[in-house]
Amino acid sequence: MSERPVNPPGDETAAAADEARDPDAYVQGEAVTLLSVLDHFAALGFTGQFDAQAGAVVRCLTCRQGTAAAEMDVEDLRRLEGASDPSDMLAVAAMRCPHCGARGTLVLNFGPEATAEDDDVLQALPASG
Repeated sequence: MSERPVNPPGDETAAAADEARDPDAYVQGEAVTLLSVLDHFAALGFTGQFDAQAGAVVRCLTCRQGTAAAEMDVEDLRRLEGASDPSDMLAVAAMRCPHCGARGTLVLNFGPEATAEDDDVLQALPASG
């Protein structure tokens, strides 16, 4: 069984890399959290934010422009389920705004907790990649 390395005091680079580690690097018994996914995407340059609007529209919170979800440039999409409550289901999309070029994340509920806006946007988003 390998132990996770401890960063020496003052090693901010290693600490930052550790905080933004890849959420796909799952360790048994360890939950992948929303914060770890957002940190990972932020480390890759996805520092802006988007939100879901009615009519399957995604709004960039940098330029405030809305875009049809089907026209968004989705670079990655991660799904999360609550460790203690499986009905806590989230999708995190890393995307780029077609208007201003901002790179950011969109957090959506899916399943029984989803709003109509979140559900419509999630269904309309193109496949990532």
